[in-house]
Amino acid sequence: MLNFTKMNGAGNDFVMIDNRDGKFSLDREVIARLCDRHRGIGADGLIAAEPPQQPGSDLRMRYFNADGGEAEMCGNGARCFSRYGSRLLGRTENIAFDTLAGVITAKLLGENVQLGMSQPHALSMNTRLDAAEETLEVHFLNTGVPHAVVFREDLPATDVRKLGAALRYHAHFAPKGTNANFVGVRADGSLAIRTYERGVEDETLACGTGVVASALIHHLLHAAPSPVAVQVKGGETMHVGFEYAGGSFSNVTLTGPADFVFDGTIAI
Repeated sequence: MLNFTKMNGAGNDFVMIDNRDGKFSLDREVIARLCDRHRGIGADGLIAAEPPQQPGSDLRMRYFNADGGEAEMCGNGARCFSRYGSRLLGRTENIAFDTLAGVITAKLLGENVQLGMSQPHALSMNTRLDAAEETLEVHFLNTGVPHAVVFREDLPATDVRKLGAALRYHAHFAPKGTNANFVGVRADGSLAIRTYERGVEDETLACGTGVVASALIHHLLHAAPSPVAVQVKGGETMHVGFEYAGGSFSNVTLTGPADFVFDGTIAI
């Protein structure tokens, strides 16, 4: 039997497990079955807490997409992990944990969490790509995981599943592929976003690292000041803080909700 906690971060949902004793085998098929919404618990991904590997970290966060494949990082998942890990350790304020994308720090702000993100890299702007019978102007930034960003005038009418899949598997992003974000600029300068997530292989209600990538590119294109407010499909608004100087970003933060849903036990 496996004890787990279900959590939700702005509509992105996760199965959380305490694997500090290493007893749970992180098998791809088992993880995919647990994340299955019909035959399992149901989630966009599974996150395991393990002993830290980096100096100064309290825990290690292992993140797996719904298909069972391990990914470097997940912003919404990291916010949920911050509250989950703090509950495991009896913390009330701050926590640090290592990921494949580097060490992440977090401030606990009640039901909200502010993440100190890893350094963005691999910026590429204004690439024109043919995808799903359209020519798209695509921007790219890795904010822990790879993200393509496309600005759209009519975001509600955008076929996110079709265009997202076309970008996710586009030869330009081979062999690992990319997440795909479609972004609309609102009258007040804030953003609305819809995201196709790699590993989930569908549109999700939110993607934290996609929110960060879109906000930073919004700054580069439209001189948007920090912090940038971003409304996700699930309805929640997250805020991205940053500093930009000398052609690079620093002190990037992501603030948004992270909620406990329920605790349970399942046979595996």
